[in-house]
Amino acid sequence: MSAECAADGSTPLLQTQFPDSYDVKRTGTVWTAVAHIVTGVIGSGVLSLAWSIAQIGWIAGPLAILVFASVTLLSAFLLSDTYRSPDPEFGPRRSSSYLDAVNLHKGEGNGRFCGVFVNISLYGFGIAYIITASISIRAIQNSICYHEKGSEETCEFNDTYSMLVFGAIQVVLSQIPNFHNIEWLSIVAAIMSFAYAFIGMGLAVVKVNENGHFEGSIRGIPTSTGTEKVWLVAQALGDIAFSYPFSVILIEIQDTLKSPPPENVTMRRASTISVIVTTFFYLCCGCAGYAAFGNDTPGNLLTGFAAYKLYWLVDFANACIVIHLVGAYQVYSQPLYAIVENWLRFKFPDSGFVNYSYDLKLPLLPNFQLSPLRLCFRTLYVASTTVIALLFPYFNQILGVLAGIIFYPLTIYFPVEMYISQGNIEPWTSKWIWLRTFSIVGFVVGLFTLIGSIQGIISAKLG
Repeated sequence: MSAECAADGSTPLLQTQFPDSYDVKRTGTVWTAVAHIVTGVIGSGVLSLAWSIAQIGWIAGPLAILVFASVTLLSAFLLSDTYRSPDPEFGPRRSSSYLDAVNLHKGEGNGRFCGVFVNISLYGFGIAYIITASISIRAIQNSICYHEKGSEETCEFNDTYSMLVFGAIQVVLSQIPNFHNIEWLSIVAAIMSFAYAFIGMGLAVVKVNENGHFEGSIRGIPTSTGTEKVWLVAQALGDIAFSYPFSVILIEIQDTLKSPPPENVTMRRASTISVIVTTFFYLCCGCAGYAAFGNDTPGNLLTGFAAYKLYWLVDFANACIVIHLVGAYQVYSQPLYAIVENWLRFKFPDSGFVNYSYDLKLPLLPNFQLSPLRLCFRTLYVASTTVIALLFPYFNQILGVLAGIIFYPLTIYFPVEMYISQGNIEPWTSKWIWLRTFSIVGFVVGLFTLIGSIQGIISAKLG
């Protein structure tokens, strides 16, 4: 998923005053938007969907994916209509990012409030990526060990070393200015994400064919108590919600579209196509994984194939995950880097530590601008995400917590509030009641997933 949103939600002054005189050339179409959305949505979260279906069962599991897909699509429809805002003085104004739209429709106070959730999501993705990458590295190590020493040999590797190595790589990469603007990064990330997702789904289908039957049941994996089942269902719903990180990038994608037709019409078509494609892919991947493993479905689908005869293909898929997440971590971190560093430059304009950069010449490399602020802050930032990942290395639960925190406010609450403001919808009208009900139900579901995922972390920590 791209994270190239405006760091502070602001818009250049000229664009604010004369929105259509400051236009860049917009050439996007339905299909370019579909490409952006699909490559932005399909990521490491797809690997948890088989586990999610396993917790809920054969009927409720796929149904939950369809429900979250519908919620995502409805949110996209609401957001697409908030891209332009009537301005009595200067005419319709465009929004360049999600935060820009919130500032425009709900004011700077709500914009700051929304920014908290956006920044939490960016920081949380960094933690989740460290955990996911370490799991994949450990899976590769286990596979190599297993096939070198045989099934009798116990192969155990600690995630700590993998996380520290991944963190060290991020410290180095974080010193590259505007890392997220490197064009080849998005291309590589898209190729890697599709590669490991297709491999996981394909291996699951092959395993089902070898088994000769579908594993699993209508009720999902049995548990010792009903309470335990409730918490696992909450975590599963959180993981499904995490797999649809779509709303935050929608406005940015819509800002690339040409018109006519109106941008919101094109965006609705692109969103519908994208959600259908993504949901079909999710259902295939999740259902194939559950059908292959049944009650033994792993939290991360690829880890279930460690001893499989096509272990080299599994290792390749895990390597794709690591490569994808190495770049994705920086893409998600760049906006937060910009927020803090720009604020410090504003507060301390005369500080050499904050504002100066120094030329650094390394052998065989071009000159490099080394900033003391960038070196210190970004190193501490990466260290903090690595430490949290080390303390809470729980893949499915962390995904659920992130979804519980950000899914409702960013996918439901703000889109609904902006749509109501945009359309001047009167209180207690049928549309107003319907939108408020949608928001309340979303809040309850989001709170349920958050509590269940936190409980899952506590249980894992105590266990």
